[in-house]
Amino acid sequence: MKKIVNVATPAVCVVALALSVVAFNKTNAANTPAPTPVTASVTAAGQPVDLTYAAEKSLPSVVYIKSVINSKTQTVEYSDPFEDFFSDPFGGFFGRGQGNGGKRQRQVQTPKRAAAGSGVIISADGYIVTNNHVVDGADELTVTLNENSKEYSARIIGADATTDLALIKIDAKNLPAIAIANSDEVKVGEWVLAVGNPLGLNNTVTAGIVSAKARSMGQGVSSMIQTDAAINQGNSGGALVNTRGELIGINAMIYSQTGSNIGYGFAIPTAIMNKAVDDFKKYGSYQRAMIGIQGGSVKDYVDSMKDQDKEVKDYGTMEGVRIDKVIEEGAAADAGLQAEDVITDVDGKKVKTMGDLQAIIAQKRPGDKVTVKYLRNKKANTVTLTLKNEKGNTKVVKNADLDVLGGQFRPVSDSQKEQLNIGYGLQVTKVSGGRLKNAGVPQGFIIQRVNDKAMKTIDDLQATVKEASKSKEPVLYIQGIYPTGKKGYFAVPLEDE
Repeated sequence: MKKIVNVATPAVCVVALALSVVAFNKTNAANTPAPTPVTASVTAAGQPVDLTYAAEKSLPSVVYIKSVINSKTQTVEYSDPFEDFFSDPFGGFFGRGQGNGGKRQRQVQTPKRAAAGSGVIISADGYIVTNNHVVDGADELTVTLNENSKEYSARIIGADATTDLALIKIDAKNLPAIAIANSDEVKVGEWVLAVGNPLGLNNTVTAGIVSAKARSMGQGVSSMIQTDAAINQGNSGGALVNTRGELIGINAMIYSQTGSNIGYGFAIPTAIMNKAVDDFKKYGSYQRAMIGIQGGSVKDYVDSMKDQDKEVKDYGTMEGVRIDKVIEEGAAADAGLQAEDVITDVDGKKVKTMGDLQAIIAQKRPGDKVTVKYLRNKKANTVTLTLKNEKGNTKVVKNADLDVLGGQFRPVSDSQKEQLNIGYGLQVTKVSGGRLKNAGVPQGFIIQRVNDKAMKTIDDLQATVKEASKSKEPVLYIQGIYPTGKKGYFAVPLEDE
């Protein structure tokens, strides 16, 4: 479970904006109609709500996820205070290096690590939603059904760090898929249950209310549902459900001064989850819509200026999102929006806070057109703009994998390090086509840096390729060395012009 310790929500946050949504009105992800729910309402003043129906309906759909990261060999740097003092002018006769600023390298074996979290079955054929941080970096994923009835190996269909959502799949049929409600219809004060596997206590249910909506936490995930239902480590990826046992959110993080549940929990709304699931299935990656501004809620900005005894402009409202900066060549810039404009409405939905704006944009994809109402010098204006992706266009963004390079790689051996006087690198052991062949990178070449990042493991190269594939300039700038000792440089485009 992600923890936010002693962190306040910032008044201004970056909205080079993300998140998208297809709102499903109380649809079951397995495309099966939900049974008529038992009414769980207060029958008389002062009597508690009966949550037993919600627990019975949701518990079978929540699973236990075990993530394993295998032991790996890594090259690390460490300081040798005598390195420069004993720097050897006689080419290593005294057995020491050649003065590397006191830095030496060695290989270490990382321990095998295991972590646990929760997940929610959203379709009878084995699709399960969880948090990205539950499965991130995992070499093995094991899913255990409710009451330890069965255990399955799982594979990742798609994951996104910004929304902190992941979709995994197990090979199974006739699973108890949860019914999915429209999180946009959730009301503050509504009773909810948090269902998951906290602190190793499987099949746990806690109750509370919705404390707030559209809460922006400044942690990448935006427009979250806030609840006082007890959420602890291990609840990550579990279900937040309403009194009908329908899923309204995926539990993701807590706000606490202690690291445990003395505070509030936050769940990613199903509105965002549905869009993420659809994207993961169709494209393998999340399609993020960007409005192209930096800014924050008007009230937060005004309060901040007053706290600093600074003069505050009259915006004509205390609601809405004040634009601090318009991103060059972004959607807002193309539509003529400017700094100091205040966005008050998008597609007919009122915008009071940054969380409201993020929630609306979260329902869009790159290429979608939105109608924006805004105030400029207290005068109302309307404009239509076309949302863009992270690269600044409206195309589908796909995460490139190592396969796009058309090569095979292995870390350099100790003998190669000694022979070439290098500390790390990845040798190209085979070029079978793809981007490496097109760029002229030969078999045997040793890649040391890509886009100015050290390449010590294949995971380093994988991460850099993925990052570059989503950037405005999807190119790998490779620095390395030939087996002869000659240095080499290559530019490897990841897309055709």
